[in-house]
Amino acid sequence: MPELNVATAPKSGTFQMRINPEIKDRVERIYANCGMTLTDAINTFLQQSINVGGLPFLVTQNSKEALRQQAVAMLMQELKKGEDSVKTEADWISEEALAAEFGVDL
Repeated sequence: MPELNVATAPKSGTFQMRINPEIKDRVERIYANCGMTLTDAINTFLQQSINVGGLPFLVTQNSKEALRQQAVAMLMQELKKGEDSVKTEADWISEEALAAEFGVDL
């Protein structure tokens, strides 16, 4: 299937929806602060849905916990990649050197 890009795809279809006017005004102000229109925001949502092959965010009763678990799993994968990249003792960076590089006091 060819790659779709909402920004460059021809726009010949239409979409209409009903929304509470107060909610519409509120989100339009939010998106305007980001330099976007409501249409831009919806197109961004649609593009992200295409990119991830589903909703671009978790929708569960426990979304906060699910996001935390996902973040921890991703962090553990990255830590494992880092650990696996070490071939010799010289590849390790000391805790002190890392703290100094990032300006952190131990």
